[in-house]
Amino acid sequence: MKLLDSTDSGNNSSIERTQYPYVTGTSVIGIKYKDGILMAADMGASYGSTLRYKSVERVKPVGKHSLIGASGEISDFQEILRSLDELILYDNMWDDGNSLGPKEVHNYLTRMMYNRRNKFDPLWNSLVLGGVKNGQKYLGMVSMIGVHFEDNHVATGFGNHLARPILRDEWHENLTFEDGVKLLEKCMRVLLYRDRSAVNKLQIAKITEEGVTVSQPYSLKTFWNFNAFQNPTAGAEGSW
Repeated sequence: MKLLDSTDSGNNSSIERTQYPYVTGTSVIGIKYKDGILMAADMGASYGSTLRYKSVERVKPVGKHSLIGASGEISDFQEILRSLDELILYDNMWDDGNSLGPKEVHNYLTRMMYNRRNKFDPLWNSLVLGGVKNGQKYLGMVSMIGVHFEDNHVATGFGNHLARPILRDEWHENLTFEDGVKLLEKCMRVLLYRDRSAVNKLQIAKITEEGVTVSQPYSLKTFWNFNAFQNPTAGAEGSW
């Protein structure tokens, strides 16, 4: 987005800055399971409050060992992917038999987000980065201002409020792939019920020592006949 510099109206120079997110994706959830990392995100992208796009992939592989998911501004995520492509290409050009692992990629993203924040030109995203290298599982996230941490399960957006309580109760380190998928689907179903920006079309990706697999888009079975859904104002005070 280009805006005229209001401090110098006579100057034709402009600034390029995401001052407000326009097309955004909602929650991403990542968990460790017995063999690697699982990550889930729906495919919706909202233009303001309008759910405009319903086939946007927000989970992507990075190099040989990593997987990234993003919520927030889609164009900024595309810029991040371009930078990561350059990073991986530069690393491959050394041809030294080594390759960047998820911890290195996570550190790079942390520096990138914090650097842009310090320029008052942030990339308007929250990122989940997971991967497996040399048998070590890694899962972390980084916010749009560079706040970062590692954990056994992470989530962005509404998922940080609605999904993580479920994960705290039900996650354990010996989760099988099937149980991990069921747990992610449970979280995504809650988000579908409660997050206006969520759409019932999602992808689940896994990464192990063997590589990355991203599922085809699919929908969850839902039930909308709960009493609270049928009559949401029951018991509310006032005439509304």
